[in-house]
Amino acid sequence: MTKFHHRAHPESHRTEHIGWLRAAVLGANDGIISTASLVAGVAAAHASHASIMTTAIAGLVAGAMSMAAGEFVSVYSQADTEKADLARERDELKNSPEAEHRELTAIYVRRGLDHRLADQVATQLMAHDALGAHARDELGISETLSARPLQAAIASAGSFAVGAAMPLAVVLLAPEQSLLYWIVATAIVFLALLGATAAAVGGTPLFKSALRVAFWGTLAMAVTAGVGAVFGTAV
Repeated sequence: MTKFHHRAHPESHRTEHIGWLRAAVLGANDGIISTASLVAGVAAAHASHASIMTTAIAGLVAGAMSMAAGEFVSVYSQADTEKADLARERDELKNSPEAEHRELTAIYVRRGLDHRLADQVATQLMAHDALGAHARDELGISETLSARPLQAAIASAGSFAVGAAMPLAVVLLAPEQSLLYWIVATAIVFLALLGATAAAVGGTPLFKSALRVAFWGTLAMAVTAGVGAVFGTAV
């Protein structure tokens, strides 16, 4: 007799990284661009090395705090919306379970099941976890993708500080007379590496992501340096 052994099939999906990856990439990207742009702007305005260093440090601290506060408020608002939707769904399940069953059945029919099978699936899922089934299939809320304000805030602040520390290190180490060129060149490299790293974690094309992040960061630095040069010359 042939025996069939059921072997677990391990799978690794990228969606579980979406929450922290988005916040981390956004924070590091902003840290590099904003700090490098600030340094490029004041360097183009012929500021002293001490002023450039102070600007870079202030940009790192203020930016990290701003990113943390902004991300926390934004994601907390999303979390509040999810809670309100779940509370409304909980009331509807309590007051109109038949209507909610029909609604869930209709969702599965639209996804390709015949009506009888869709009805059976809805019945079994609602018997197991009615709120969870409706949250996932009707509202699109899952444990993987649910909002986590504190996690997002910490990831944003920490990644911003890491990103901002890179241009700050260049200010410390690069020759003062060619600091502007060093800042721009290294920031482009940092941004390209960030884009490639995010692509590797997210499972997307490396070159395209690196090019996109580097292009927009370079554009931001060019505009800021241009403004600094204009006002520096005017002064």
